[in-house]
Amino acid sequence: MKRRTFLKSLAATGVATSLTGAGALTREARARKKINFGEVKSVRVDVLSETSWFDNDNLKKHMLDYGGAMTNQYNIPWDWDNAGGYMALLTVTTLEGKERKILLDSGWNNDWVDYIYEKNNIPAMLKSGEIEFMVISHWHLDHYWGIESTLKHKPDITMYAPKTYYPEDMALLKGAHLTAKNKEGEDVHVCKNDVPHTGKLILCDPDGEKDGIYNPMPGVAIRNFDVPILLRVRGENVFYFNVKDKGIVTVTGCCHPGLLSLFSYARKNFEGYKPYGCYGGLHITLFETWDPKFDDIIKGVKAFKIQKLACNHCTGWIWAEKAAAAGIPVVKGTDKYKSYKRQSTVATASNAFLTNGDHVIF
Repeated sequence: MKRRTFLKSLAATGVATSLTGAGALTREARARKKINFGEVKSVRVDVLSETSWFDNDNLKKHMLDYGGAMTNQYNIPWDWDNAGGYMALLTVTTLEGKERKILLDSGWNNDWVDYIYEKNNIPAMLKSGEIEFMVISHWHLDHYWGIESTLKHKPDITMYAPKTYYPEDMALLKGAHLTAKNKEGEDVHVCKNDVPHTGKLILCDPDGEKDGIYNPMPGVAIRNFDVPILLRVRGENVFYFNVKDKGIVTVTGCCHPGLLSLFSYARKNFEGYKPYGCYGGLHITLFETWDPKFDDIIKGVKAFKIQKLACNHCTGWIWAEKAAAAGIPVVKGTDKYKSYKRQSTVATASNAFLTNGDHVIF
């Protein structure tokens, strides 16, 4: 597949739309009453792993070699050595001062996820119930295929996941070994799970439990956006936290609906809306290539007057660096990631990303 065809396929899956930041709002476009979902004292995000893969060119080559961005992700014999994973630990401090923990996503390569989990004491937190529940932001391989690494410590964990799953997604959750054929017609391992999920599974859609959201605890809202995503994936769950005396904090896995769409949804729907912070993969310059339209996202973020923006993963280092230079309050990372056994090939000395081992408090 040629590069031009590849880019067209990105557009066809909605990626080009999300890259502009405009996104594709669905049912939230309807007028609805303003939502009051409570408040929290603070929220801390610990970056467990933002390196879903280590080499962009390697990942892109596998997509191109097996049909491009519209290909079913389960039909690509990915390079296992390039696989990492995205996971974050969210610690919510309630108004009463109690700390409550949530796991966001479960990575890709089980070896990498196990390494990261041990480094951050996640197994003990899962076994003790200190981590109360987990959220799968979307069904992409780098956010979900490492699910065994979570379930082997807590098979009955309560889980929120998009309702827009495909048969392979649910098969993996229930316990399966999945393969894809390479160019020689040989079956190649792509993912496995030997520990079926036995806990409560809340399948999320844009209607939510009430008023379009899921409200697992005061001050915490989960919103599902039903948007098309590359590699035959649909729908993404996004966190909103209402931090007392500060405002709304958006936490996202990949921001496929579009960053400005997520901010716009909060402004339109949340009572007393005041923008404050953002964390996550923002899916802008995913492969570190620049387009002038990305300047519009910088202008849009500035217009929302976000006070603290922490980004990584699919945001693109180049966008984070340009955003910081333009005056957006980008939270700087540290060099902790250099102590990990592997690093991304695109990491730079600018520290414009929150990388593995970093954290941010809102």
